[in-house]
Amino acid sequence: MEVVLAASSVDADIGCWDLQSGAEQLRYKTCAAPSHGLISVGSRFLASSQIRDSSATAGLVLYWDWSKPQVEAKSFPAEPIRPLAANHSGTYIAGGGLSGDIYFWEVETGRLLKKWHAHYMGVTCLVFSEDDSLLISGSEDGCIRVWSLFMIFDDLKRKEAGHLYEHSFSEHPLEVTDIVIGYGGCNAIIISAAEDKTCKVWSLSRGMLLRNIVFPSVIDAIALDPAERVFYAGSRDGKIFIVALNTERMFSHNHDMHIISSFSNLSKAVTCLTYSASGNVLISGSEDGMVRLWNTKEKHALERTLKYAKGPVNNILVVRRQLDSSKSMSSTLQSPSSRRQGSLLPPPLEKYSNSTTDEDSDVKTIVNLHDGRSGVDVSYMSSQVIFNQIKEFQNRGSSASEMEMERLKMDCRRSGQMVDRFKKMYEDMLEFYEDDFLKEGQTKT
Repeated sequence: MEVVLAASSVDADIGCWDLQSGAEQLRYKTCAAPSHGLISVGSRFLASSQIRDSSATAGLVLYWDWSKPQVEAKSFPAEPIRPLAANHSGTYIAGGGLSGDIYFWEVETGRLLKKWHAHYMGVTCLVFSEDDSLLISGSEDGCIRVWSLFMIFDDLKRKEAGHLYEHSFSEHPLEVTDIVIGYGGCNAIIISAAEDKTCKVWSLSRGMLLRNIVFPSVIDAIALDPAERVFYAGSRDGKIFIVALNTERMFSHNHDMHIISSFSNLSKAVTCLTYSASGNVLISGSEDGMVRLWNTKEKHALERTLKYAKGPVNNILVVRRQLDSSKSMSSTLQSPSSRRQGSLLPPPLEKYSNSTTDEDSDVKTIVNLHDGRSGVDVSYMSSQVIFNQIKEFQNRGSSASEMEMERLKMDCRRSGQMVDRFKKMYEDMLEFYEDDFLKEGQTKT
């Protein structure tokens, strides 16, 4: 079943509706998510960052099980986290801090695998690439950076490189409000929106700006058409613009030529957008607390309106829920002894990295970067499990090496004894021939 989820920045429930029928499902209590702070982790459970107090020094991340309205697990990162992102299989979660740091956790264990300083100001957006090998971040300083996880987790390359990021785009002078990435892996395009009233299209393979589109109002949300012919831009004046999209490098003083059309019957700003490819439906959230579904086939006619709450909607998700999510979760997670009684969710996220474990072992974290959207259930294998297996193999290898060393020592002793015997035989033969030669010489004389 495909569902629509909506959250707000004020204390409110997470709304949930059946995408096809519009019937309201279970509401999840209670959530105050920042923009881009609500995610579905591998379609198994919901997670959301929380910023309830602007003066708070520690962060808060909440987990909800699909079948229960109450919060099931709480995590307290080292600082407030704004955007969250999960890879497609739900094995890793990335979080962007107000300090500009990015945190990378392993879901199964909650272990903080990496933390690095990504931006000079707070992180506002985080997006994984189609193949989960890249992480794209946007910041309050207007900078967009592309991070290769292979580089992040490769200590040797990281030391050799002058910087960690693959690309750094700094053409936005103001805060980045949204980022989407297309298909094609390293050949994909990136579209960014910012408070400078522009959207920019970037080439990931060439690391360059392809197109700059100027709008009459600030764009807070963008959504990409699956065919990548157009993208949708939600503005603060209540309009949703349809923008032509191609990969040609194109600059013109007539910026309106890129905007095909717009549609609106909204009274307040459009704050979030997402696209459901299965139904060709564009879904928008706005400050008036309404979720709207637009039929993209019929000139973007308003198909349905879902009433969320009195507060603004700032997060919209479309998730294909697993009806037997609890069973699949229990089959993939380890023993629940370390978890809260009765909960099948993973443990909370670590506040700090376990540096002791890292220093004591020569085994680095193994990150599985693959496309997990095939619908096949992913069996979690934590880095600690892999570490224990490697240790076992090392111990086996040590025992075998010791046995081999003893065998070689024994062979060496036998070889030494044979050399001594041959040396003795040589000396005896030499003495015999010397005596025989002397006797023959005396006889001739």
